[in-house]
Amino acid sequence: MMELDRRSLLASLAVAGAGGVSTLALARSKDSAARRRPPNFIVVLADDLGYGDIGANGSRAIRTPNIDRLAADGLLMTDAYASANICTPSRAGLLTGRYPIRTGLAWQVIQADDTNGLPPEEVTIPEVLGDDYASALIGKWHLGHTPPYWPPTVQGFDLFFGLPYSHDMKPLSLYTAGEGVEFTQEDVDMVALTQRFFARAGEFVDANRDRPFFLMLALTAPHIPLHPTKEHAGHSPAGDYGDVVEEVDAELGRLREQIERLDLQNDTYVIVTSDNGPWFEGSTGELRDRKGGAGWDGGYRVPFIAWGPGRIPAGSRSSAITMNFDLLPTFAALAGKPLPKDLVLDGKDISAVLLDGAPSPHEALVLFDNEKVAAIRTDRWKFVARSYYRGYDLPLARIGANLLFDVRSDPGEDYNLATRHPKVVKAMRARFEQYRQTYEPLGRKKEPDRLPGGKALP
Repeated sequence: MMELDRRSLLASLAVAGAGGVSTLALARSKDSAARRRPPNFIVVLADDLGYGDIGANGSRAIRTPNIDRLAADGLLMTDAYASANICTPSRAGLLTGRYPIRTGLAWQVIQADDTNGLPPEEVTIPEVLGDDYASALIGKWHLGHTPPYWPPTVQGFDLFFGLPYSHDMKPLSLYTAGEGVEFTQEDVDMVALTQRFFARAGEFVDANRDRPFFLMLALTAPHIPLHPTKEHAGHSPAGDYGDVVEEVDAELGRLREQIERLDLQNDTYVIVTSDNGPWFEGSTGELRDRKGGAGWDGGYRVPFIAWGPGRIPAGSRSSAITMNFDLLPTFAALAGKPLPKDLVLDGKDISAVLLDGAPSPHEALVLFDNEKVAAIRTDRWKFVARSYYRGYDLPLARIGANLLFDVRSDPGEDYNLATRHPKVVKAMRARFEQYRQTYEPLGRKKEPDRLPGGKALP
């Protein structure tokens, strides 16, 4: 009852026609309503899937025919970023439309003995979509596993079926909450986990076929430990990692078949992406570094495919810079939902990017490593402000280093062009100081920058 009251309160805060719902999106949502009903949204969020781990992005070691088919029949985004290079903050950014540092979750990931989480006052995607949408989080939560942050039904979801955090953490149980179930838990069968998640997602889609729904299918794969099923074990030249990714691909194919069998494809947007770059296994393609790797793209840039027959043109490809926190305002726009009046968002409505190939609404994206500004990305340029060397977390920009990369011609961030573009460096350094002063004071740790040897910078 308290959650329903909270969602009603959030709805009352919204002002009809509030900023954030674009004219284009409203027109499209009205057209969609005239045709059938408000659109469904499905976000399939892989865990630690690398940019280069799908065929659509060049993988040869891992076969992903169903993901590739979604890309061929929809939109492949080449420059999509997660809002963090590790799990907890990235998920916070996706669900709230805000840089994770605003939510208090930018520092590391939540561990099994932690008691922090996503603040209940944060507004999430299901809360913006409202009570006329059925909503489910199936899979991994990792945004707090003690009250008042737990279970995910406290953040607007009608159904939760999944794990409190990563499946390499202990103790571990599989939980169910919502839809008439007060709260249950059961043992975890690691081998069957991906299949269980997809099966429960299929049940949710079937049960809500006649009303709009939002489904966040937050997989544990291909995060380690890796447990391929018998059906897929030993099939990929990319080892167990490849087997697990190919299992995800096969299950995605079955989910698409179900959507089409229920004749929901013209009412449904499907997004396939990852929470960050790959960890100890997996491919970043030609991108530099990996999950948790300071300011380099390999930890942040992720696969991103959007499928929406009849709305998203088949065979589309976009290099517009986007971030996972764009999903909240975009879904609100596509559903014709106003945003709460005083909600401060960093994400932007990218419906025109998805539907019409428009340029990015972002002038720049800020990449954080924990609570520090680690890099800045504009359409062409990347300014790297932090990196690691052996045991050092180097605050490069603060000690006078200028690392500037033309990521359009050099996506691997191999060659520094700072001396050739002093005006660009000046502009990027100004952005860096602005973002550092704006965001870093919001951090809960407020760790000072240190030089090698331990001396703190003012």
